[in-house]
Amino acid sequence: MSQIVLLDNEAIQALGRPGHPKHRQVVAHAQVVAQRKRRAAEIQILAPTAVRVEAGWDRTAAAWVFMNRLRITDVPLGGVHADIAAAIRARTGVSVADAHIGSVIQVLAVDRVTIVTSDPEDMRRVAGSRRIEIVAI
Repeated sequence: MSQIVLLDNEAIQALGRPGHPKHRQVVAHAQVVAQRKRRAAEIQILAPTAVRVEAGWDRTAAAWVFMNRLRITDVPLGGVHADIAAAIRARTGVSVADAHIGSVIQVLAVDRVTIVTSDPEDMRRVAGSRRIEIVAI
């Protein structure tokens, strides 16, 4: 079984800033993912690049060194993802970053999708008919 974990804007901010009120909660979820990876489970943590921009995560900045060590994979907003995200945004009115999350959900062929988010309702809207698991922070 393959699984992806997607981070929304606030999840990235919380993970990257130890003083954030939700930091411990998101770190705990990241630790669960790391433990499953050690047991050879196919899990990837993904950050759509539009979400990274919205969260202010600059991989070259020293302030984000902790985040850069977590092996979170970027998903660029280009080509197919941009077209799907534009359609999601037009249909739902969500932000560009949330629409990019929706495009990732709809494009990637995986068994399970988990989203760490502060906005479960928007994530359900962008997922369309795809079944998702939500970790609300």
